[in-house]
Amino acid sequence: MYEGKYPHKRYRITLDFLKKHVSTDESILDLGVENPFSEIMKKEGFQVENTQGEDLDLSFDEVRNSNAKVVTAFEIFEHLVAPFNVLREIKADKIVVSIPMRLWFSSAYRSKTDPWDRHYHEFEDWQFDWLLEKAGWKIIDTVKWTNPTKKIGFRPILRYFTNRYYMVYAERS
Repeated sequence: MYEGKYPHKRYRITLDFLKKHVSTDESILDLGVENPFSEIMKKEGFQVENTQGEDLDLSFDEVRNSNAKVVTAFEIFEHLVAPFNVLREIKADKIVVSIPMRLWFSSAYRSKTDPWDRHYHEFEDWQFDWLLEKAGWKIIDTVKWTNPTKKIGFRPILRYFTNRYYMVYAERS
């Protein structure tokens, strides 16, 4: 999945933010199939169950039927055509979600070989905040960070200064 480019910085920041807002006593429904980060959460003592790979634009049963106290979604909503719908279906009182931000100097990501690995949305922070608020969430805390690369060129230089990821902790309003 990461082709030798394990996202250490993103995982470190995500884990620190999660620990700041969620207790290991609270059960978590992590949107998306099991992945390296859901395994890290389990190793850190979090009680995590994942969705099963269903299309969250069309199927909400897993979300509706979950009794988890917290829902996490790390780089999931950019893949959905209509993330508003699943955000409205979440029964938990807390969410911790992250997205890759829209970069003015780069097109939205699109895998040519994997139809699940495409970004329909790449949000600006204010757009994502608006989406969450309109779906019934009150934003409590946020964090942004850059994602520099070791490549040479104008865009790699911009990645040192331009925030790429945005994470939000929100509670049901």
